[in-house]
Amino acid sequence: MNENFEDRDEVLDTVRRFERMVAQNEPVFFDLADFENIIDHYTTNTQYDKALQACEAAIAQYPFSTELLIDRSQVLAMKGEYGAAAQQIEDVAQLDPDNPDVAVTRGIIATQKGDFAEAVAFFQQAAEHTQDRDDIFFNLGLAYQSWQKFKSAAKYYKQSLRLNPDNDVAVQELLYCLEISERLEKNLEFFRRFTDDDPYSAVAWYNLGQAYYRAGKFDDAISAFDYAILIDAKFHEAHGFLASTYVSLERYRKAIEEFELSYPEGQPTPEALCNIGECYEKLAEWDNARKFYQRAIDQDATIDEAWFGIGIVMNAQERYFEAIHFFRKAVSLYEESVEYWLALAAAEYQIGNVVSSIEAYERATQVAPDNKDAWLNWSILLYEQGNFDGAIDLMRNAVEIQPAEAELHYRLCAYLLAAGRYREAYQCLENALVLDFDKHRLLFEYFPELESQQALAKLIDQYRK
Repeated sequence: MNENFEDRDEVLDTVRRFERMVAQNEPVFFDLADFENIIDHYTTNTQYDKALQACEAAIAQYPFSTELLIDRSQVLAMKGEYGAAAQQIEDVAQLDPDNPDVAVTRGIIATQKGDFAEAVAFFQQAAEHTQDRDDIFFNLGLAYQSWQKFKSAAKYYKQSLRLNPDNDVAVQELLYCLEISERLEKNLEFFRRFTDDDPYSAVAWYNLGQAYYRAGKFDDAISAFDYAILIDAKFHEAHGFLASTYVSLERYRKAIEEFELSYPEGQPTPEALCNIGECYEKLAEWDNARKFYQRAIDQDATIDEAWFGIGIVMNAQERYFEAIHFFRKAVSLYEESVEYWLALAAAEYQIGNVVSSIEAYERATQVAPDNKDAWLNWSILLYEQGNFDGAIDLMRNAVEIQPAEAELHYRLCAYLLAAGRYREAYQCLENALVLDFDKHRLLFEYFPELESQQALAKLIDQYRK
């Protein structure tokens, strides 16, 4: 594993040197392997414009390298420039028709375009000509995964990992496919086999730990990550995952210790700082939480979780005006988070900004129409404002979107009763009782005074099993 870290540092140095030369308009000279590493670094980080720039610089220096022409075609495909990508790979095919990378690249273009059957055929063709290339099986996995055929995708990711167990992206994709097809439990043996074959492989233990973590087997995950760290104390990613496992077990002090080992000494990442902040937040140590969130923001002002974290800290201290400032910032950085909108809505309501609160609830229901809390909290606000009809309309809307959610039916029933619309309320109550009889207690939690209503009690009794 340590070798990998040294390699990675060398590649990063090369990338930095390349970027410096480009920025200063100096002539760029690297050997072919360095250029390959630079291009690979950019594509792995989805920086396709920079990858293309590196391809052009490399081709200017090595105009006859088919590898570079193939790289250029693949990068164009990833940028969505399919015509140019196809033209480039056809040119290569003229020069070197038997190169398996021609078929691989045609497959990558087809995957990007959404022609999955065609992509699979190209990759199979490439695999026939060469048996030991993990990247071909990895691309087959990606094509099947994009095609939503998760079982087939998992099969090829496994083949890829048998050839190259160090491909962390393949591990992540495999775990995702097994999880979504609910086959993770059955496949834990696949990951265990790597540790049996090579008990001194830190990567094998790390991958096994991730599989246990995803399967919710946290104690097993801790043991596996511990082994990885025992073999390689500087395995930062393993420390990071071990920390996340402790978070899942609500052992926040242990998590903080591990997060502090999840980066090279003295070089904390914004993510690690933010995670440490969140652990302190869970421990209700507000000053420490705020301090670490702030350090994360100082390093990366676009880290929405840290802005949100400070908002939560302010909120917990009933400093709502300040909380709103941080929640708004979080929402501006990441508009798709229902959690952010709900927190903002609640804080706005706390200081009497009813209109702003309603706007935030509306955004929450747009972002996540199937989040029942967004509808419930918004309706409570309208109800408390005396707008019974508004609350009723809102709940009807919510019930239409989530007809199987009993709690929404009970809430609608309560609002109808409050508005004196008894016939509709009883109809609604019947639906709710059929869906989930036990939740009828919620009615009396919302409105204790309903306990004394005879008609209501009679109706509920009819549905007792």
